[in-house]
Amino acid sequence: MVDPPLRADAARNRERIVDAACDAFTERGFDVPLEEIAARAGVGIATLYRRFPARDDLMVAAASRKFDQYERALHEARQAPDGWTGFAGYVHEVCRMQSTDGGLADVLTMSFPGAREFEARRTALYQGFVDLVERAKAEGSLRADYVPEDLPLMLMANAGVLRGTAQAAPKAWQRLVGYLLQAFRTGAEPEPLPPAPTPRQTVRAMLRISGCQGRSQPPQR
Repeated sequence: MVDPPLRADAARNRERIVDAACDAFTERGFDVPLEEIAARAGVGIATLYRRFPARDDLMVAAASRKFDQYERALHEARQAPDGWTGFAGYVHEVCRMQSTDGGLADVLTMSFPGAREFEARRTALYQGFVDLVERAKAEGSLRADYVPEDLPLMLMANAGVLRGTAQAAPKAWQRLVGYLLQAFRTGAEPEPLPPAPTPRQTVRAMLRISGCQGRSQPPQR
């Protein structure tokens, strides 16, 4: 049974709630209080619950918007002139989105069993990435032992770098991704890597990770 269309004001409220949820999830992750999202959207908490009875419902709505971006990136990768360009371009773009999306970047690795349409999109996205991997392997540019499950590992590693360097060296993730892509590639001369963080940026990031901000710091250059 198809749900009846929302009234214009109800539809606007729904979009405002999803907009606010996207912003809040990006900034603070999926644990942000729903009352804060309602306040950001300019609606009461009862209105939010009317549109989204459970947190997962709101997470799926926000995640679906993020999937639009992943699907566009996959489409562009499929149009690449060769397998390596498509594979590397998609991996880099996913990591770039992760660097700007905060909590919403986790949607690639989260599961919502009750949301069939969302899970179908996730399955299609995964299969599309498998196709990119197989194309690059077939042309001999991607190492034979690479598996699609290596991408979540890469995203987890990138998430750690992003958390540690977000303030001190926000572009450090680019160097990590550059290194990893070179490790994945076969039969090609290494390309120049993005710049490394400066010694000062590295110290600041390491102090932040260790919880030492505010204590006496070693000399910085």
